[in-house]
Amino acid sequence: MLFNLDKIMRVAVAGTFSILHRGHRVLLEKAFEIGKEIVVGLTSDEMVKHKKAEPFEIRKKNLKNYLDILMKKYGKKYKIIKIDDPYSVAAEDAELDAIVVSEETKFRAEEINKIRIKRGLKPLKIFVVKLVLAEDGKKISSTRIKMGEIDSEGRILKKDKFK
Repeated sequence: MLFNLDKIMRVAVAGTFSILHRGHRVLLEKAFEIGKEIVVGLTSDEMVKHKKAEPFEIRKKNLKNYLDILMKKYGKKYKIIKIDDPYSVAAEDAELDAIVVSEETKFRAEEINKIRIKRGLKPLKIFVVKLVLAEDGKKISSTRIKMGEIDSEGRILKKDKFK
């Protein structure tokens, strides 16, 4: 579906951003490509306690460092908002025009639009970014990086002995 990008002002994107890897960078870059102002939802510690993610403030600092690079590159503003559930900001912010999601989280954007319509808000334009795969053809994830399987670019670090 084609969209008039000139009319897209505020774009939402969200995540845990535990280890900022190539997949995250592609997602964030897409938001900066299409929007004039980017609203980045960063999951709270409470929301990700089961994931063993780094503390919120560390994730926020690392995210901010990368977003500052994108801000300089694209000349666009951003803000980071702590989120406590996957719906709050995107389902409530009447100023949002679009949302950027991965293939895995497209369903969430569709759920957000249903909530927005029930609340009398315009649905968001949904931009889906393909999953970024590692050298082995599996998705890049913070979990795989923490396990030492791959680096943040998706390069294989340890060979599976049981292939």
